[in-house]
Amino acid sequence: MYNGKKVIVVLPAYNAALTIEKTIREIPMDIVDELVLVDDNSTDNSLEVAHRLGINHVLQHSVNRGYGGNQKSCYDKALELKADIIIMLHPDYQYTPKLLLSMISMIGNDLYKVVFGSRILGKGALKGGMPVYKYIANRLLTLFQNTLMNQKLSEYHTGYRAYHKDVLEKINYHKNSDDFIFDNEMIAHIFYNGFEIGEITCPTKYFEDASSINFKRSITYGFGVVKVSILYFLTKVNIYKWKLLVP
Repeated sequence: MYNGKKVIVVLPAYNAALTIEKTIREIPMDIVDELVLVDDNSTDNSLEVAHRLGINHVLQHSVNRGYGGNQKSCYDKALELKADIIIMLHPDYQYTPKLLLSMISMIGNDLYKVVFGSRILGKGALKGGMPVYKYIANRLLTLFQNTLMNQKLSEYHTGYRAYHKDVLEKINYHKNSDDFIFDNEMIAHIFYNGFEIGEITCPTKYFEDASSINFKRSITYGFGVVKVSILYFLTKVNIYKWKLLVP
């Protein structure tokens, strides 16, 4: 609980057995009320580890639904549990749980409705092992998106995100893709509905056990980002009505 607001951390898991415990041990349970882990039909023993650690709510998909599909289940459960603040933390230990207090306080003190942990603010991305091609692509895509979406985010592609319940209750995230582009579609929803996004510098770690999409899927994701940005822009200037945003 933070400032009278119920805090739930959701963990979208896929083959994270080796890193779940390390991630959980650093979560400040003095302010986090409950944990929700959704296992996306992992091929390792992620589910067994989650149960052993005593995570409050452990769900499992009977089939792999994808990164976006996993988030949908995470947010559905958090809202069902009456969360006021929902933070998505990857259980692969790529993002540090030590920033949870800072992110929670930014929402809990009514500064922002959405907070992102940015790997690009500062110089932590490359130091943390982000591949150079991903760093360059990240910067170019972010410049493109900021231009078309008329924003000034440092990064659109982080997986470390905190939301006030008002945001998740207002936007229809179930219309989003079940794949990685889900994250970018969420940003389109957020800005289209008039919410602002606060950012905080986030060190990151790239290592063997941390999840990461491969080069081929990165290319697919990049084209998806361009598409989202263009459709958002066309919708905002009333040239086109993107069904994702307009009922």
